[in-house]
Amino acid sequence: MRWFGFGFNAFGQICIHEKLMKGSDAVKEVKVTYPTELGHVGRSGSRQDICMQTSAVRASWSRRASLHLDGEGCVCLAGFGAVTSKEWISMAESHGCKDAFISESYLTLAFPDRVESWDLENKKETPAWSMEIKTQPESSDMPLNLPLVPGGYIATKPPFYQSLSPHLKAKSLALGAEHAVLLSATGAVYTWGLGSHGQLGHGGLTSEEQPRAVEALWGMSMSCVATGGWHSVCISDGGDLYVWGWNESGQLGLPSQALRKAQQQSGQQADVSTSPRENPQEGEDDKEVFISIQAFPALLDITPSCEIKTVSCGSRHTAVVTTTGDLYTWGWGEYGQLGRQTLSSDEPQRVEFFREQQMCVVNVVCGPWNTFAAVVKEEVAES
Repeated sequence: MRWFGFGFNAFGQICIHEKLMKGSDAVKEVKVTYPTELGHVGRSGSRQDICMQTSAVRASWSRRASLHLDGEGCVCLAGFGAVTSKEWISMAESHGCKDAFISESYLTLAFPDRVESWDLENKKETPAWSMEIKTQPESSDMPLNLPLVPGGYIATKPPFYQSLSPHLKAKSLALGAEHAVLLSATGAVYTWGLGSHGQLGHGGLTSEEQPRAVEALWGMSMSCVATGGWHSVCISDGGDLYVWGWNESGQLGLPSQALRKAQQQSGQQADVSTSPRENPQEGEDDKEVFISIQAFPALLDITPSCEIKTVSCGSRHTAVVTTTGDLYTWGWGEYGQLGRQTLSSDEPQRVEFFREQQMCVVNVVCGPWNTFAAVVKEEVAES
């Protein structure tokens, strides 16, 4: 499996050039608008291998954590505070970890017997916080799924540990800028936190202090949840995609008036979806319908029709992988995080690079302003 990245790269969290300036200061492109393989430097085609085969990627605004779970397991960091003439540094304290979760200030590592949070802005030799894990016999085979930990979850800043009711039976958890989305073992979706942009999916803009079931999805079993800065998404067991929250940059894949105006002002050719009423029937209003906030979950159709396998969200963009191995992206694309030459779009569009290279996308992980995709060769995926 190979990992590619594109989007915001001001700190070298995707790639750096071979060419060096004044000693060990690496040259970095702020925008990587084309999918670039992690471990590659520049466009020359030469390769700087990351310490081991990457199993998973986690990303914050200025950093990337690459998990290498073969052997004992470890984490390599790229980006702010990590690069000089290298593209990555290996974190010695991570050896033996089974999962990792990164925020802008902290790296959380999950081990079989403990969880540790390390302050990335303070070079102390001890973690900023740690917790022993006492696994119950009935859950001994359940792998850790950060930020979830037994009995609760790990927040992005102190106080790190937040408890959760055992009645929720949490399966996975996604954290937005100021809200959370939880998927239960039964496939139900719960949200809480800030609701000012409709990101909780309860139909209003009020906040919730405790997890509350998203009633509009009740009775439909979900398999995956994700959050952006102020929007939320989930995938049903049947591969349908539901979206809600803020749509200022088209991150929901719904028509965005703000995006349309921005493109008109910049003279950019429109790359946004049209309203269902673009070709109105006789007697109908011919005005386009724009959506700034979607306070209830809405079913998003992607053309051509396809089933969604997994989803990830950046601050204001969204990316999905289909069951056929295609990657679709939409939303804010100022830094190339959509993987196409166009800037922003409120219409899901396929990233053609992987299809052209006969690659099948198997996973996607979004940082706030960038995107990382795991791929295999098509013949491997079909075998």
